[in-house]
Amino acid sequence: MKKTSVSIMYEDEKLNAVKMYMEQRDLDFKEELEKSVDTLYAKYVPANVREFIDMKGSQVKTPKPKKPKPQEENTEVVT
Repeated sequence: MKKTSVSIMYEDEKLNAVKMYMEQRDLDFKEELEKSVDTLYAKYVPANVREFIDMKGSQVKTPKPKKPKPQEENTEVVT
């Protein structure tokens, strides 16, 4: 599934503090943030919609077969 970037404004000192204390516990800020967004997704998006999105995402896109290019004849005249 295609991913997108999310950007928010947050107080610099608070962000630095949370990253520092998470680092002390060997936790990754980005991973924890992704878990939080997943929790919001599960909480607010209805189950049937989540199932539909999961089904769409699991469908393997098969590449369209390419049409063979017609071979050009060698029209060079040798004299």
